[in-house]
Amino acid sequence: MVDEQRCAVIVEDDGDVRALLSELLRQSGFDVVEAVTGSAGLDAVGTREPDLVTLDLNLPDLDGMEVCRRIREVSDAYIVMLTGRPDEIDRLLGLETGADDYLTKPFSPRELRARVGAMMRRPRRRAAEGATDEQSAVVLRHGDLHVDVEGRVAKVAENEIELTRTEFDLLATLLSAPRRVWSRDMLLRTVWGTDWVNDGHLVEVHMGNLRRKLGDDPRSGKYIRTVRGVGYRLGTGE
Repeated sequence: MVDEQRCAVIVEDDGDVRALLSELLRQSGFDVVEAVTGSAGLDAVGTREPDLVTLDLNLPDLDGMEVCRRIREVSDAYIVMLTGRPDEIDRLLGLETGADDYLTKPFSPRELRARVGAMMRRPRRRAAEGATDEQSAVVLRHGDLHVDVEGRVAKVAENEIELTRTEFDLLATLLSAPRRVWSRDMLLRTVWGTDWVNDGHLVEVHMGNLRRKLGDDPRSGKYIRTVRGVGYRLGTGE
């Protein structure tokens, strides 16, 4: 059986960058939809239900971060933010809106392909929704935190927590080895799955978002504990 072709939506007002992205993603097997404005990008996401969205931070009509927030409300697509402004606040705010990754212009085509390829190797929740109870039997527990790995559902005290794919993958990784201390480099390789991702801020921002959604106080570290100078591990669960 032939797999359904993946779809990517490119939201980019620069014609040259848009053409480059389109060519790269088509070479990677995507059906590509191009949008010049944030509004057109939102329409394309709603219509096509893409697997991947590349999103320029500086758009002519809507702020890229606002577009990202709106996409995340209706889609579980991977979102890669592109910015020509390399200052840290843009990168961090972009991730806090629900983006999975970012690239600074000008970017390496090889790096983009590597990051997208790593993302597409991760399971989608949408694909798992039809799984049977037997297929969804892998549930990791830590105190009142329950994570259904196959169904990609996380619950705290029986209340489901809405996580992005990357946040879920980070949580499942920590739960997979409860006693292990995960360095930032180890998490980058395990969750992002490529040596091209070498920025520790990705881990820090996503971990901060994950803690906030879990209601975890960093000072107590009930679910996630920071090991100073090393990385992260599970907390006591109590």
